[in-house]
Amino acid sequence: MLTKDSILTSTPATDLIADTVVRHPAKPQTPYQVLQLLPKDATPEQQDSAIQSWFQPGEIHYSEQPDTLHLPGHDKGHNPRDIRIPDYNKERFLADDSLYHPELAHEPFGVAGDPVPYNISNDNVISSLLLGCFIMSLLAFAVSRNFVVQQIKDFFYIPRREDIKTPTSNEVIALVFFALQTCLLLAMAYFFYVKAFVAETFVFAEEYLFIGLLFLIILVYTILKYPLYTLVNYTFFFGKNNGQWQYTMLLISAIEGALLFPAILFQSYFEAPPKNMVIYAIFVLSLVKIFTFYKCYIIFFRKNGLFLQIILYFCTLEIIPLLALWGVLGIITNALTINY
Repeated sequence: MLTKDSILTSTPATDLIADTVVRHPAKPQTPYQVLQLLPKDATPEQQDSAIQSWFQPGEIHYSEQPDTLHLPGHDKGHNPRDIRIPDYNKERFLADDSLYHPELAHEPFGVAGDPVPYNISNDNVISSLLLGCFIMSLLAFAVSRNFVVQQIKDFFYIPRREDIKTPTSNEVIALVFFALQTCLLLAMAYFFYVKAFVAETFVFAEEYLFIGLLFLIILVYTILKYPLYTLVNYTFFFGKNNGQWQYTMLLISAIEGALLFPAILFQSYFEAPPKNMVIYAIFVLSLVKIFTFYKCYIIFFRKNGLFLQIILYFCTLEIIPLLALWGVLGIITNALTINY
């Protein structure tokens, strides 16, 4: 008889029965297993609903038995609801170091670094002010465009009495705004001069406070010029010429502000050399004074031919007040700057 080969085995009947039985997956124990049962294109809402259907959160019941796992020499464990930290968790080698206690005042270690120098381009107040001036200038020019353009065209023209036009109230308000803007721009130009050639630190905590003080001084100077001109003109000249001179002064002030505005922008945001800005400002002031002298001659002294009187008139009402303003600004600057 031949013996059976031990390698050859037959499939038991029990295994065949087990393979034919349909196996049901066990209940998912984790959210990951629940997500594996869903198709791959399941939306987040469907995933969330499937997880909530399999898992129902229940109330946590803490054990009432005392905790015996505590360090020798210390009290027994506390209630798990008690969130107080044991003392041995606080007691460390560096427990008394002030660096671990921000509530305690301490002096910082190391050497203080150099502060970031002031830059007017990073000053939000000045930037907002310049932006506001630009927008308001566009609105004011839109209101007084016809009058300003006509006055500029006729600036070097010798008008007859019937050609003199009186601006409306809105146009006068626009010209007054241009004059106020010119005062602000002159204050900023003088501030750049002081920062570049006099001193860089002031008694004020903020730089724009010094600019505001300069603006007030120049504004008072500009306001005082008009009553002085009115007093002198109504004493020696006719009333209609006096009104024309008042509007001409406002127009010249607006031209001065329009010429200074690009220089202020370049100095603020492009860091142009301060020397060039000062030279440009002196050029603008000189040009404005020449325009003022010319219009003063055309309006008051053209028919009289009194050349010496116009020199006295111009020096008394323009040059001497300007020199007085420069002296006042110098005194205020010396009193408010900090020189080391």
